[in-house]
Amino acid sequence: MLITSHCFINAPFVHLRDHIEHYIDLGIQPEIGLEGDVLYDFSDDEFAKIAAKLHDAGLSCTLHAPFFELSVGALDRYIRDASRKKLRRAFQLIAVFKPKSIVCHLGFEENKHGYKEEEWFQHSIEAWREFLEIAENHHTPLMLENTYEKTPAQHQRILKTLNSPMARFCLDVGHVLAFAKNSWQDWLPALEPWLGQLHLHDNKGGKDLHLALGKGIFPFQELFDYLKAQELTPLITLEPHQENGVSDSLNALERFCFFR
Repeated sequence: MLITSHCFINAPFVHLRDHIEHYIDLGIQPEIGLEGDVLYDFSDDEFAKIAAKLHDAGLSCTLHAPFFELSVGALDRYIRDASRKKLRRAFQLIAVFKPKSIVCHLGFEENKHGYKEEEWFQHSIEAWREFLEIAENHHTPLMLENTYEKTPAQHQRILKTLNSPMARFCLDVGHVLAFAKNSWQDWLPALEPWLGQLHLHDNKGGKDLHLALGKGIFPFQELFDYLKAQELTPLITLEPHQENGVSDSLNALERFCFFR
């Protein structure tokens, strides 16, 4: 079985649309990125056309909701409202693409929200309850990803409060290195009960470089050995952004023997 059948690969919607036949020929299952103006610039028919081509080719997908400059937990209600409005457009596409998951960023930043964390939490949980209900109606897991969070505390509290098998955690290993400045052991097993997905890319502990697996310092074999020992089978998305990053990452997955 091809390694591509075991994982998803990040694919901005515009790139996917322009190269859909290439994705199909290679058997690549995309994690469809909805960042920027995509949700405003493309019609329902255009999204449906790509969804149909993936379906006809027997390829699954996941969705990655927009997150740049969005904050559903913002202290400013106009920012909250604008953020929710954009995310609602992304969640409407669950019915179109029938993804295996939809990934969102939790969006807690200590330097912005730490002094009013309770207020941030109350705004956030209201929003995630709304979006979780949509996801549940389509039997699609909502994955909350770590970005600038330094510890798993905010994810734990949100996920415990949502208390749903459809509310899950997406561990982004590159963000652990670049932003949290700690290790995957600081996030697992604390969030293991909710682990549903991995975002895999590498860096050297400084910037969020999105290198291919094995091109930085993240201990992938150590993580995969742990997942095997715990019998955990999260969805996997590869997120390299460099030339040859996809092929290098696919080769690395095979070397790590995660699927054998």
